[in-house]
Amino acid sequence: MLSLLSSLIVSQATPSPSPQSPQTIVQPQEMRVLPGELDSVLVFNSNSPEVVQTEGILLSTFPPTGKQAPAAHLDQVFSGRFDIFAHHIAKPVTPTDLRTLYLGVIANNPGKEPVTIDILQAASHLSQPDAPFIKLPTAVENNDGKAFSGPGSRAVGEVLRGLRQDIFPAQVVIPPGESRMLLNLPIPVKPLTPPLNGRSTLMRLRSTGAVYLASLGMFAKQNPDGTEREPSLAEWETLLDTATLSTPRDKVPTPIEQTTGNVIYGRVAGVGVGSQWNGRILDQGQDFLSTPEPGKGISYGLATLNRGTLGTNQNQSAKLIRRYPDTAYQAHGNYAIQYSLTMPLKNTTDRAQTVVVTVETPLKREDTNQGLRFLQPPGPQMNFRGTVRLLYNDDRGLPRTQYVHLVQQRGQQGDPLITLQMKPQERRLVQFDFLYPPDATPPQVLTVKTLP
Repeated sequence: MLSLLSSLIVSQATPSPSPQSPQTIVQPQEMRVLPGELDSVLVFNSNSPEVVQTEGILLSTFPPTGKQAPAAHLDQVFSGRFDIFAHHIAKPVTPTDLRTLYLGVIANNPGKEPVTIDILQAASHLSQPDAPFIKLPTAVENNDGKAFSGPGSRAVGEVLRGLRQDIFPAQVVIPPGESRMLLNLPIPVKPLTPPLNGRSTLMRLRSTGAVYLASLGMFAKQNPDGTEREPSLAEWETLLDTATLSTPRDKVPTPIEQTTGNVIYGRVAGVGVGSQWNGRILDQGQDFLSTPEPGKGISYGLATLNRGTLGTNQNQSAKLIRRYPDTAYQAHGNYAIQYSLTMPLKNTTDRAQTVVVTVETPLKREDTNQGLRFLQPPGPQMNFRGTVRLLYNDDRGLPRTQYVHLVQQRGQQGDPLITLQMKPQERRLVQFDFLYPPDATPPQVLTVKTLP
């Protein structure tokens, strides 16, 4: 489910694939259901239309009363902890229309007391020039946070580190009955070739009261001297009241109950439930995860989805409690949702073992009767670009925090992220965290292997 932006830029930057036909490799490693579940934090998920070419509403949870396009407003408040995720692309309708598109996120306080919104972590980046889609090795140590490819990769990587970009204030106070902009940022296309640019944004927030939210697209306003300026709060409010949904609309998704034929997942525009998947990976009835037998592995699905559960029958996609009828039925891919997984590994044998932990991108399937399927060489499609974090004690007993930026193509087996020399009966705790990056295609797997 790569975006148009990354697909186009990758096609321009990636050399033609080798004429060698890929061979399917079947790995008979065990697939298990991922323990844990999503929390109940609401996520404002604005990803449709992905390409914004007209001014209008991208996602509004305001009440429809008094609005000129009532169907564009989904009537949902946010209070306490909630997230905002927005991923959109500016592409001019004509080559000469190089106006700057602004992405705005507006919050309204419908109550009678002021509401304070704390911006806990937040990042927003453009494809050009902030985070271009550059070619990176399969795995790069990223403890300094300087390895990224694409705005989604960079934004979620910074939030994973607990950062708040300096363009965001620590707090926004909204007086009773008023609105404030949480985001008012440009997506410029001039002088890019082609005139195409994207912006990925993730914000983690906490409010002291109920607020309505809306994301909108508006072209820059002109100053008397012909230069551009950002839209004002009043101009955003007018657009919210008078506009309809922005166009062009994305492909209409395949109904969830349809189980045959091609599937169109669609782009997400709605309110999802779940900001973080928390899980403790254990053997059944035990307080540890036994390391596999030498030469074998155990895998757990990451962002498994409808018709892509890898034999587990586990659809991890966050449910949507509000959505537009022509947009995705679920938050497939769980973009910008954090996975926090704990693995208390134990070598239950009387022999030393070499254990590796990795992330892999097998072919998407609904069954894995004969094992996970990979391609050699991997397919040309770029399926994952993002940073993962591992916390563990190394072989000297010293605590380690390791960030690794991964790049994986379709059907690609993973390189070891960490290697543990485990003594007989030794326990070792491994914590694995990442935010599923935009511009990626699910599912992936987290694999624990014991080397022969």
